[in-house]
Amino acid sequence: MTLTLDPEVGAALQALVAQAGEPVPLAVGDVAGRREAMGQLFSVLGTLVPPAPEVTVESTSLQVDGAELELRMYRPAQPSGSAALYVHGGGMIGGSVEIYDPFLRSYVQASGVPLVAVEYRLAPEFPHPTPVEDCFAALRWLVDHAADLGADPERIGVIGDSAGGGLSAGLALLARDRGVPVARQILIHPMLDDRNTSPDPAIAPFAVWTYDDNITGWGSLLGDAAGGDDVPPSAAPARAGSLKGLAPAYVEVGQLDIFAEEDVTYARRLMAAGVATELHVHPGCPHGFEVFAPDSAVARRAVADRIRQLQLL
Repeated sequence: MTLTLDPEVGAALQALVAQAGEPVPLAVGDVAGRREAMGQLFSVLGTLVPPAPEVTVESTSLQVDGAELELRMYRPAQPSGSAALYVHGGGMIGGSVEIYDPFLRSYVQASGVPLVAVEYRLAPEFPHPTPVEDCFAALRWLVDHAADLGADPERIGVIGDSAGGGLSAGLALLARDRGVPVARQILIHPMLDDRNTSPDPAIAPFAVWTYDDNITGWGSLLGDAAGGDDVPPSAAPARAGSLKGLAPAYVEVGQLDIFAEEDVTYARRLMAAGVATELHVHPGCPHGFEVFAPDSAVARRAVADRIRQLQLL
């Protein structure tokens, strides 16, 4: 069987290339080039998101190991009684709360669920465990300050996409082991396995996040340990020996995403461990399809599922 792009997604991708230009292939290890490309891409993609006038935004700071991290709180007009920590994507090396701002506002407006986003420190300047521990500190802050958002501390979830999805899965593992309540983990095309470095020839032509990108991201986070025997599950959740006792999970990925196999495997392991799990694999969709093709039918379905999951908190 020959894999093909969803027609609407393919048309949107062609339009984006016409507007922003063909992406320039970057060498493995070129972190600066990838950060610049992400910033330029999201500056275009953010304009595709409708405004969310009912959402109010407030920033505060969190001290972690002497560093001051921004926490940005997104509040709906009426509190839902729940809340979630959003962990942005960027391959462990890029992204920011600021470039995700339009998308976070949109989620809050549509769901009515407050979100708190954390400006976690990035690799390679801050390798593992700094990114996930920054996020865990933000999760603990959110549980402790849930009442300030009109939320029940027993109704706090974690949600993230790409690297943020992987960090969210790592957070769910840490929360289980450290006794912090997490009501739900919403993992959007999560980056879970540092061993995913051998290109699948069926997927590689459609890869928006490429295998070279993946090698760069994991190498930045883990250094020489990447792909070895001593990678902890909090860094690469696919390494976890046991998934028993984790929060209910939602796992979503496109069939043309290089993360598809690792994400489906993780979802199957969650189910085998007795964790309530919902899995969606979207045919014809590469990584991040809903961001560059927001008006496609498949993107509307995917975003509606995420909103529904937030509302289950």
